[in-house]
Amino acid sequence: MITRAEGAYLGAVRAFQNPMLDLLHKKHAPLVVSLLSVTFTAERPTVPVADAHTEIGDALDQLRAAGYEENLPTGSARDLCRQWADAGWLVRQVLDDDVEAYRLSAHAVGALEVAGRAGGARARVSQSRVRTLLDAVEQLAQDTDPDVLVRMARLDGQIKRLQAELDRVQRTGTVDEVDDEELLEEAENVLHLVRELPADFARVAESIKAMQRDVVTALRQDERPTGDVLREYLERGEHVMESTSEGRAFAGALRLIGDPQRLDELAQQLDVVLRHRFTRRLAQQQRTELREIVRRIEQGLDQVFTAQREASYVITAQVRNHDPLRDRQVDVLLRDVMAGMQAWLPGARRFQPVDPLRRLPVAEVEHLRQTAGDLRPPEAPTPLTAWDDDGDDVTGDDARAWGGPHYADLTSHLVAFADGSDEVDVAAAFEAAPDGLRRPVDLLGMLEIAHTHGMTETGRVAFVDAVRPDGTRRRLAFGAVTTTTKDDDA
Repeated sequence: MITRAEGAYLGAVRAFQNPMLDLLHKKHAPLVVSLLSVTFTAERPTVPVADAHTEIGDALDQLRAAGYEENLPTGSARDLCRQWADAGWLVRQVLDDDVEAYRLSAHAVGALEVAGRAGGARARVSQSRVRTLLDAVEQLAQDTDPDVLVRMARLDGQIKRLQAELDRVQRTGTVDEVDDEELLEEAENVLHLVRELPADFARVAESIKAMQRDVVTALRQDERPTGDVLREYLERGEHVMESTSEGRAFAGALRLIGDPQRLDELAQQLDVVLRHRFTRRLAQQQRTELREIVRRIEQGLDQVFTAQREASYVITAQVRNHDPLRDRQVDVLLRDVMAGMQAWLPGARRFQPVDPLRRLPVAEVEHLRQTAGDLRPPEAPTPLTAWDDDGDDVTGDDARAWGGPHYADLTSHLVAFADGSDEVDVAAAFEAAPDGLRRPVDLLGMLEIAHTHGMTETGRVAFVDAVRPDGTRRRLAFGAVTTTTKDDDA
């Protein structure tokens, strides 16, 4: 049975195996914290690998020149960065322009945050911090209490307090000013809360990346049918944010801070705070942190969304482009090659020649197709039906009767119907035309002629009866117009 002391000791051992505490526990922890905090800032969360090596190397040279040689580790800046990456403090990634860069891991961000709080001003037990605690507990109690009457009573009390405050302000026209000391305490509490955000965002992004690695590894080792693999992993790729506890917590917080309007309101509120006189008592770094709150939130959101997009892309690409069976065969082949190398290297001598593989093994294929498929169709297509152009007795008059408008005859009819008048009603002229000029297409032709000569809308609807060449009739409606029968050049 494990004693209480032994259980506490084992818990502490597991805690110090965390890369964050491991960083702070190292002999050269002050150097690591200082170099990482100088190289990686809120304005530059990622640094190209070559630039990081150069900047850290210059910082080491400056410290050696200042007389801190004994407190510095041996090795170049490249070696230190490789050690920090192996320890889980730095993460290598490839940017969009194919440039390899470093970024701080969530453990390193947390370590820098702890070191910054320990080296800066201590958090005080203030009215602001206690109110934050009480508000959080009150909200927790409201969310967990299902009693409707209790909720109604609580809301009624809040409404009465707010109404009393509104009545007082309307009656007096003044707002009670808060003491500068209390405002200073509230600002320090806000800064204390904000300093934890970068590490929280980094942990969410890294949890998504860890889930991505687990999914890809499981996909490569999966022995189920490809269809089942596709359905499961494509679904996980589309819902990566709900696949981790950090992601689900972030999704809940996103409903509060993900709205651009909410961020704009936050920026306006911070601007009001920074214009107050009490901010002159804050250090320049604290004022800068207050001013950069919105930008740090936006950077954190972008970091998480980028990790989510990359995870979805990697999982989807893995499913679409990789065959689990083939990947397992490649893994087995690579392990066989490594095993062969490990067996050959201990007994090999320097410059010992290696016999090359002069021919590849022959594939064991049971049967190959020996004849090409027959390209001829199984049967001839159905013959086309013979068409006799001389079989239909269609005269030219019939074809013309079913053709386009008779413009010349329509113009003559309009002039005759006008009988010397300056204007003529198109609907009346069409109704007075013979059946050969009262086809539906002739009405369009008459309107075209009226448009050419200039027509005027009367504002009413005209109805006419058109006669097709086969004798059928159709009633048409259009906006009534009048036109002139005189040419514009007359």
